[in-house]
Amino acid sequence: MNLFEKLYDEYEKVKVRFVGFTTKDTRYDFGIVYTNMFFGKPLVICMQTGRSTLLDPKDVENHEYLQRIFRIDTAEQAADLAEFFSDVLPATALYPEYDY
Repeated sequence: MNLFEKLYDEYEKVKVRFVGFTTKDTRYDFGIVYTNMFFGKPLVICMQTGRSTLLDPKDVENHEYLQRIFRIDTAEQAADLAEFFSDVLPATALYPEYDY
C-alpha cells in the first residue's frame, strides 16, 4: 500500500563543520552542514539543544530570528552569534565547490 508521495530522496556528499566557542558569558556548540540542497543554505544545528535552522548571510542579519530559533536570552548574545555566523557562512547561496 502506497501511503506517501515521495517528494525527494537525494544522496549527497557534504561538508560538515563542528564548532564550539565561548563568548564572555555563553558557550555554543554547532554543527554546520554545507549542502546544495535547500537552495544552498547551510543547515545549522545547535548541539546543546538540538534546535536547527537553515541560514544564509541575510538570515544572520535578523538578530531577533537568531534569538528566537536558538532560544538566546539577550540581544547582545544574538549579536555575538550573528557575528560568528557572518564569519563562517559563505556569502553566496550556492556552493558547488565547498571551498570553506
